[in-house]
Amino acid sequence: MQSWDFPPVPVVPGRGPELRLYDTSDRQVRPVAPGSGPGSAATMYVCGITPYDSTHLGHAATYLTFDLVYRQWLDLGHDVHYVQNVTDVDDPLFERADRDGVDWRELGDREVARFREDMAALRVLPPREYVAATEAIPEVVELVEKMLASGAAYVIDGDYPDVYYRADATPQFGYESGYDRETMLRLFGERGGDPQRPGKTDELDALLWRAARPGEPSWPSPFGDGRPGWHVECAAIASSRIGSGLDIQGGGSDLIFPHHEFTAAHAECVRGERRFARHYVHAGMIGWDGHKMSKSRGNLVLVSTLRAQGVEPAAIRLGLLSGHYRADRFWSPQVLDEANARLRRWRTATGLTAGPDAADVVARIRQYLADDLNTPKALAALDGWATDALEYGGHDTDAPRLVAAAIDALLGVEL
Repeated sequence: MQSWDFPPVPVVPGRGPELRLYDTSDRQVRPVAPGSGPGSAATMYVCGITPYDSTHLGHAATYLTFDLVYRQWLDLGHDVHYVQNVTDVDDPLFERADRDGVDWRELGDREVARFREDMAALRVLPPREYVAATEAIPEVVELVEKMLASGAAYVIDGDYPDVYYRADATPQFGYESGYDRETMLRLFGERGGDPQRPGKTDELDALLWRAARPGEPSWPSPFGDGRPGWHVECAAIASSRIGSGLDIQGGGSDLIFPHHEFTAAHAECVRGERRFARHYVHAGMIGWDGHKMSKSRGNLVLVSTLRAQGVEPAAIRLGLLSGHYRADRFWSPQVLDEANARLRRWRTATGLTAGPDAADVVARIRQYLADDLNTPKALAALDGWATDALEYGGHDTDAPRLVAAAIDALLGVEL
């Protein structure tokens, strides 16, 4: 699948500390160590969209989070191998296509194109490999075959011989989320699981391969025609494109369970590994009008709508970065107004012919971002530099240019 264009990223003199991020499974901030020094590879897999609707600010906040990770790694001199999927075959896509009277492929293609446009406008760095689930069917089939052969999966008898993964196939299942069984069952039912499916060994067992039903797309496999379950597609894509030693598995906090827990378990049971990824990183939810922004609730603020209204993507980006990535937070007109004011102020300050020394503020930006992507502190440091530049001036003729380059490279905001 075609990704979007890679925007220019300025090279800023100097080097900051190595990145430290909160790990969901360990419940603490700890170093992300993709290699022993500059030039070493860093790997990241982030779950992509199910393209049945347009990109909203919740999506944008998630992908901005991992864009910041990408930018910190580049600034540290790492080569970055970033993979993202598109779940272009799933029930919500079929349901929306049926509702709108369009082919599910047409709907998916349209919304993926809009997503790419939104990501490019927000200057989100694209993945090296952008993979649709329908492009990875052979990898999914191979992975399911291995799970069946090892006893980690089983086929349900009946008219529709679906294939299920045994939740107890790995002894460490549940370590990523840390949830108890009651919480798992509740979230499993709320987030695409089928705990009441007759014939399952355990209510938590997850669908790997859905046997072909009338009117649904399907692909051939040794265990019957059908299509992939949700979690296994990500396990298959990450394993085939990156392999072992994944540094970061990322996504929104609503994916912690069941999606990321099962994705990790699928890969671990086949590889015989303890951990699918060295770091599990999750972004908080964005709310609007008192509730989490979601397609099911319909309280969406779309990136494309804001852009059509003339809102600068740089202001959208700054508004989302004004809160910490792990915090659940609300979007509002006030957030956007403050972002626009900040953007104007920064542009005025970096447009001066001279300003205060830039070395200290650039070092602090790097320090704050390296400390679990602390964007509120990074933005505050830049606000302080801009205030000094506008109120007191300065004698460093290179400072405005250097600060603007750092804002672009590290925060992705082009002034």
